Amino acid sequence: MKVLVVENDPVSQEILAGVLPKWGYEVVRAMDGVEGMDKIMLPSSPDLVLLDWMMPRMDGLGFIRKVRSEVKDNPPYIIMLTSRNEKKHIVTGLESGANDYITKPYDKDELRVRLDVGKRMIELQQALLKKICDLESALKQINVLEGVIPICMYCKKIRDDSNYWNQIEGYIAAHSNATFTHGICPECYKKIVKESIDK
Repeated sequence: MKVLVVENDPVSQEILAGVLPKWGYEVVRAMDGVEGMDKIMLPSSPDLVLLDWMMPRMDGLGFIRKVRSEVKDNPPYIIMLTSRNEKKHIVTGLESGANDYITKPYDKDELRVRLDVGKRMIELQQALLKKICDLESALKQINVLEGVIPICMYCKKIRDDSNYWNQIEGYIAAHSNATFTHGICPECYKKIVKESIDK
């Protein structure tokens, strides 16, 4: 899974770029929020983000707000990784839309397990999104008839709500997305068609 490291301090960025691959993550780098947005808007954008707060051009909060307003279908899991460690900063960071918040200097084991939590959340989100897409696709193909349908026991015509009797294919076509193509079953061929031909 890709991790976007949005960090303007080259040393901090190098440390993260060195340790993340050891945990099984592919690293994508950005020096500020503007460059980070460019990476997030790519088709194969990272699913996880490690984000510094204080950066030039666009800071961490600006980046989060822009991501949350523009990325709707499959939003990334954002972990703020910053030296701002006061309670008010943590509250502000999480209120702005961050999923998690870690203060510097950080413990590597804590960072690893929090990334793993983010990875599990992304995997669950993607599985749910796939199920929703599958369901929407199935619903587009199905329009189910429900309830009691009055049908003539002899000619098999169906009575509609206006008390008119319709051929079964006309009724189903009007009340679903089904279309009909006509053929002849073997029994009818023997009984009707072949008998007519023989005559």
